[in-house]
Amino acid sequence: MKKILLVGNPNTGKSTIFNALTGKHQHTGNWSGKTVGNASGIMKYKGREFEIIDLPGIYSVNPMSEDERQAVDCLKSGIANLIVVVLDATCLERNLILASEISKMCTNVIVCVNLIDEAEKKGITIDIDKLSEMLKTKVIPAKARKGIGIDELKEAIYSSNTKCSRCCCSADCIYKNCVYSNSSVTENRDRKIDKILTSRVFGIPIMLFMLCCILWITIWGANYPSGLLSSFFSRIEKLLLYYFADSPIFVKGLLIEGVFRTLSWVVAVMLPPMAIFFPLFTILEDLGYLPRIAFNLDHIFKKVNAHSKMILSMCMGLGCNAAGVISTRIIESRKERLIAVITNNFMPCNGRFSSLIMLAAVFISGGMFASIKVALAVTAAILSGVLITFIVSYVLSNTILKGEQSSFILELPPYRMPQPIAIIRRSIRERIVYVLFRAVVVAAPAGALIWLLQNVTVNDITLLSYIAGFLDPFAQLMGMDGYLLTAFIIGLPANEIVIPIVLMCYTGNSSLIEFNSLSELGILLRAHNWTYITAICAMIFSLNHFPCATTLLTIKKETGSLKWTVVSFLVPTVVGIMLCMLANAFFHIII
Repeated sequence: MKKILLVGNPNTGKSTIFNALTGKHQHTGNWSGKTVGNASGIMKYKGREFEIIDLPGIYSVNPMSEDERQAVDCLKSGIANLIVVVLDATCLERNLILASEISKMCTNVIVCVNLIDEAEKKGITIDIDKLSEMLKTKVIPAKARKGIGIDELKEAIYSSNTKCSRCCCSADCIYKNCVYSNSSVTENRDRKIDKILTSRVFGIPIMLFMLCCILWITIWGANYPSGLLSSFFSRIEKLLLYYFADSPIFVKGLLIEGVFRTLSWVVAVMLPPMAIFFPLFTILEDLGYLPRIAFNLDHIFKKVNAHSKMILSMCMGLGCNAAGVISTRIIESRKERLIAVITNNFMPCNGRFSSLIMLAAVFISGGMFASIKVALAVTAAILSGVLITFIVSYVLSNTILKGEQSSFILELPPYRMPQPIAIIRRSIRERIVYVLFRAVVVAAPAGALIWLLQNVTVNDITLLSYIAGFLDPFAQLMGMDGYLLTAFIIGLPANEIVIPIVLMCYTGNSSLIEFNSLSELGILLRAHNWTYITAICAMIFSLNHFPCATTLLTIKKETGSLKWTVVSFLVPTVVGIMLCMLANAFFHIII
């Protein structure tokens, strides 16, 4: 099977072409460094199979970051039978630098000029035949997002059996002879929009407003589907209890009250907010807005001796901290990459994000504009995570991670209209299915363990009560109770199960209870001495505590060091304990 490498600058639509060639849906993003690993798939064409390998985006064959080094090493390894260089037609002058370098280094090259349609909108015309002649290789024009040019590219890959001549022209010479631009059209809306979105006056306020709007839509829209899911699982549970009526109590309790009920909670409460939040967040990503956020915050990152690309890994951390850790590969400096790895957990992931929404909804949602108040509270929580990230980054860069600060070039890609159908499909595949999978493989067995701890007794006291009683004095100093702190510890496999553990402990009947509304949940929590202080401390510790098991394993793999894995565990945990103690002491003093 022939190996075909896809290579190009970031934001050229390389991953979109990969998806079109292979049918394997690799997540595509509209900012530098999105692809951080070698994704491979099989292209079937005319009875033959080709292995397509999508390399991380690079600007030249002289790598600066880990992901660029990975791509260049693959290029130089000689494993490829053919290299497909993907160029962006809207900024061909810069892209041709890489194409020229690869054409001089390799002879088995095909060039695909993508985004021809966007270039036409900007008044840019490319002489494809002349470009092919000067590069001395076959050139395929494409509009990959519309599927145009993909068949021609497949045919070029299929029929490419001859070696190409080496290119001898500079990048500059090729551009002048092949590209014609109407400057009056090229000076388009992007610059006008950027004057607002990246301005010092409006940039950050607009960013905060967009975040708050997304959270408000998420909170407002999640109530109804969450209720439907809860009712659905309730009916299923009643059927299960009916069919297992004659089964031993141990089996019925373990499987239904432990595994199924915990699993139902995770899916019904955690899934709807994620199903709404991430498509909205992906829209900002596809629009090209995320790099603008990095640009707006660049001066702040410099002041705390951190790398501005951290904002990209932080955004990934909002979905999954393990993914956020992996995305730190785009940071060139090892020191700054370690800072990004250690601090990524301060951004709330899937499970913690939903817990924050629920706690805020229970304790803040009364009165008028309830959903708006909850959205503002969750926004404040996320911003506090960003602030803590800045503070911890500054401390780390001046203590255990001293070193010079590096510089980098951040590419601001053109604004592009998002594709709603593709976004929904991608969100279902990459977010919703992912949460469901985690619920099955993590929450279900954890539910069984929790049920056992709650039902196995010694001297008529459950094992869970022994653990909670031991931790209670320390938990009280943090503004919580022993059961809540125990839930955080037992929830190490997945943050989604922390709240279900607490509720199972509070019910006293060995299993979770059903809630018809958040008000009922609030009644239960208040009945177990929860106050606004407890809720605030719970939210603080939810934001600032050790990473989940998956993230810890990812940190170990990415850093190759047990030391930095332990540091990544201790730093957010210590910060969380200190903040909870300070908040608890402060509120008790003023109250």
